[in-house]
This record gives sequence, structure tokens and C-alpha cells, in this order.
Amino acid sequence: MHFKKYILAGAIALISTSSAMAQFTPKGTVKFTSVFPNGSGPDVVARVVAEKLQTRWGQPVVVDAKPGGAGAVAINAMKGAPPTGHDLVVVDVGNLSINPLIFKKLAYDPEKDLVPVALLYKAAFFVTAATDGPHKTLKDLLAASKNKASPLKYGSNAVGGPIHLGSARLETALGQEMLHVPYKETSQLYAAVSTGEVDWAYGSVATAGGLMKGGKLRFLAVADSKRSAALPDVPTLEEAGGPKGLDALTWVAVMAPKGTPANVIADINKAINDALTQPDVMARMGGFGFTVSTGPAQQVADLMNADRAHYAEVLKRVKVQVD
Repeated sequence: MHFKKYILAGAIALISTSSAMAQFTPKGTVKFTSVFPNGSGPDVVARVVAEKLQTRWGQPVVVDAKPGGAGAVAINAMKGAPPTGHDLVVVDVGNLSINPLIFKKLAYDPEKDLVPVALLYKAAFFVTAATDGPHKTLKDLLAASKNKASPLKYGSNAVGGPIHLGSARLETALGQEMLHVPYKETSQLYAAVSTGEVDWAYGSVATAGGLMKGGKLRFLAVADSKRSAALPDVPTLEEAGGPKGLDALTWVAVMAPKGTPANVIADINKAINDALTQPDVMARMGGFGFTVSTGPAQQVADLMNADRAHYAEVLKRVKVQVD
């Protein structure tokens, strides 16, 4: 399965001529169905953007959280909706780039059922460890990883998810075998890190920042090419003595049902980008450690393609398959 259909010349030509076509003006409620639970970082961002769009369009814009089924619950709830721009879905890299690689029977097809609209944000993961534990720095953790008699344990919130596969990339780069311990809930994962049940886990400001502020977790390094604006004192992996050129990122995007007209997609894309760059929204995003990356819908397609290839390479070493 490939996502190259999204960059066909015909589609680009349609989008480039959208300015000559009628602008998208909602007639009634616009609904964002979301794969994320109420109160999560992505859910908060979706609702903040929805408020801005409601003001812009003068029509109700609602967010309907439908987590579950590896994103299938939310995606299936909207994929058959009329492709008018009134029904959209909020998803992430796992739903679009990873799930097609690991599920034998996936209840949706990102290529056949969906079309990119806009990127909401990118976020880098941090290496987290217990504040009271033995790993005070990344070098401490790396030294401990060489003890073959007592392999390190790392946690994740989903087998085959971005945290799991990102951690496996670090494990491979270090050339050390570690034990993967999956948890059902994100809260369980970081509680386990804070108590030393597992040695480390990748986490974001949104998911693990509360325990860090509470003195339970220590952020050892950020898995990105540059430091995070949210936590500028935390070094990158390379700066902290880790592998060079290794990152662990996630991203969240808005998609529409396949068949949505190019001019409608272009207009919604512009509206979302305008909302994301408003100062109060930027401040809210920064508080979560999220990075706004505005641009055309094409950047979502590019991320889908790049990360699908990226994770396919990881999965050659980490065997994950779900029925």
C-alpha cells in the first residue's frame, strides 16, 4: 500500500486552481471525530482549533471523541460520510503509517478511505526515568544497558505504537537487547517508570510532564535534532551522549473522507493553519510541547509516506503483527 496517489499531478492542479473556485462555507455543523480520549493533549488541541473555526465560519464545530480499536472506531464512524467537508477525523502517525503494517485485517484503509487535510502538530519524545532511580543521566542509562546479566526494561502504551517502535530503534542503535513491557494505559506506563517497575520510556510533555513537574520523573534527553522549546535545558540524544541522527517523533493530522473536493480541502487547510498560528493557540500548543508546522495538505501525505517506510524498516527487526 502506498500513499503516492496523494501527490498525483492532477490533484495538485486541482488544488492550485482552488482560488478560482467557490470558497468552502459550511452549511450546518462541522464535526471532527477523534481517535483520542477526552482531555488528552490532542483532544484539547482539536477543541481549541474547533473554537477558532466556529468563530471563522459562524457554524457549530464540534469534536466527538471516539477512542478505541486502534483508531478504527473513529475512522469508521466518519469515513462513509458525504465528502462535503462537514465530517473530518483527527488521527496520528500510528493510525496512518503504522497500523497498515502491523494489522492483518485493518478495518480501514488510509489510502482508499481518507485524504489529508492539515497537520495539527508534531511532538518529540523524551527519554524518561524515575527521579529517585539510578539513572540520573542518559549516560547512566546507556552504561546500565551494557549489563547483559540484567537487561534494561522499557515500557510503552501500545505494542506496535510510536513509543514502542521508537524505543526499539534506540535499542537497536545501541546494539543492546532490552525487555519491552507494554501497558494498556498511558497513565499506567509513566507510573511504572516513576516507581522503577521499568527503567525508562519515551514520553512527551503532554503525557509525562505532570509527573516530571511533580518530581516523580526525570527527562534525560529529547529524541530530536534540536532541543525542545518547552524544555530547553534538556539535551538532545546526541548532546547527552546517545546515538547521532536518531529521533522519535509523533504527529497528529486532520483527514477527510476520500472524494472530498480539492478546493474544499484547500480552504479547510487554510482555516486550520490560520487557527494554529493565532497567539493564544500557539501558547497552548507550546505548553504541551507540541510544535506547530503549518503547510499544505501535501505535508501530511509526505509524512505518511516517509514514516511508513521508516517504520517498515524498524519492523524488520521488531516482529509485530496483530490479527
